[in-house]
Amino acid sequence: MENKTEKRWLSVYVENEVGVLARVAGLFSGKLYNLNSLTVGETEQSDTSRMTISLFSDDRTFEQVKHQLSNMVEVIQVVDYTQQPFHAKEVMYVKITNYSEMEPLLSVENEFTFSIVDSSPQALIIESLANEQTNNRLMQKLQQLFPEGMEVVRGGSVALTRLHSR
Repeated sequence: MENKTEKRWLSVYVENEVGVLARVAGLFSGKLYNLNSLTVGETEQSDTSRMTISLFSDDRTFEQVKHQLSNMVEVIQVVDYTQQPFHAKEVMYVKITNYSEMEPLLSVENEFTFSIVDSSPQALIIESLANEQTNNRLMQKLQQLFPEGMEVVRGGSVALTRLHSR
């Protein structure tokens, strides 16, 4: 096994009960594992939730994380997406409160896909549903155009394996 730190992805099916998210997050903080993203939501079965977890780790640490998650009573299944082709998206909202004209934003619209979901004479809110790298690039571009008066909130990525590899 290599000792190279890289981004890893897990899909973890858990029982949908109070406190499970806290116990999983506690596992990471207690072992000093660093989460990059953790998103959780109910699945098609109301008694099951699915967590999409991304983290940066080496092979040894990642194997420990998978093993420790698998040993938790509330965990139904742990699926490693790291070496599988998968779709992943995150939602990002950006509130821009210091803009005077739409022209700079229109130039960004040619490069990125986003929606203006709310606006007033003083501010606007942009919604971007894209992969993490695209949202990073969009945020950097917006920071260049609007260096002050920007507020960003991002949801963690959700992921699902592809039906076939490309």
